[in-house]
Amino acid sequence: MLHAQMPAPPHLFDRALHRKRLDRAAIGYLAADFLKRRAAEDVVLRLEPIMRAFPRAVDLSARTGAFREAMAASDLAQRIGFLAETDLSAAMLAGRGGPRLVADEERLPFAPQSLDLVVSTLGLHWTNDVVGVLIQARLALKPDGLFVGAFLAGETLTELRQSLIAAEAELTGGAGQRVSPFADPADGASLLQRAGFALPVADVDRVRVRYAHPLKLLSDLRAMGETAVMADRHPRKLTRSVLARACEIYLERFAEADGRIAATFEILTLTGWAPHESQQTPLKPGSAKMRLADALGTVEHRLPRER
Repeated sequence: MLHAQMPAPPHLFDRALHRKRLDRAAIGYLAADFLKRRAAEDVVLRLEPIMRAFPRAVDLSARTGAFREAMAASDLAQRIGFLAETDLSAAMLAGRGGPRLVADEERLPFAPQSLDLVVSTLGLHWTNDVVGVLIQARLALKPDGLFVGAFLAGETLTELRQSLIAAEAELTGGAGQRVSPFADPADGASLLQRAGFALPVADVDRVRVRYAHPLKLLSDLRAMGETAVMADRHPRKLTRSVLARACEIYLERFAEADGRIAATFEILTLTGWAPHESQQTPLKPGSAKMRLADALGTVEHRLPRER
């Protein structure tokens, strides 16, 4: 008997290079972690109204501990019994206390049904198989365990992408991809569903960051460890002339009245629960015990049939 094999996920990103970029960024990361802190604080705000304890929790892509800090400033800290921080980069985890583990998000080391909560902020957009990571997270969660993950998506860095493409096309006659691709926010809930999560929710936080010059944006991206690490790298190195022209185009197209430029970041946040029999499920069609018109106290009028 022949068995069909599932196609392997595309190899988009060089994870070893990504680790090197994170190691390099670790020493100055706190100077440019504003997006990380924003995402971590948002995850805490989402968890605060959920009045239950999470005895065992894991923070994936913890970097320098933004989620732990945001949690410590909230009453959520009283409900998370044990929090382990993981990161692809050992340098990011160095220099602070608490349980820490160097781990690749693409190969999670947790036993099945061992966790009550898994959070991840601004790390999953660098994984080659987001659904595969989500499946691993679901399997590591106990039934009715919770996953909350936020990652860059959609129109993130669209201004920089457009400027680089235009500059390279103008100076070399062709353009390649120098800004990483990002997931479509419209696919957020379906990613959770494909991974087997129940009660999936996805939403987007659109952030505009203003800079005095495009080079300052590039400096922040390097400090965040967020520069592109495509496995299929551009055949030509980015030259000074192309970069200079890209900066000119950025200023021409996206400068605001005061001369500063804007950079767009879209943070897609996914929330899903490991399935459990106690969770609400949609009613089957035709199973309602009361007509909608009766519930609303209105008179029902039939629509005329179409020919």
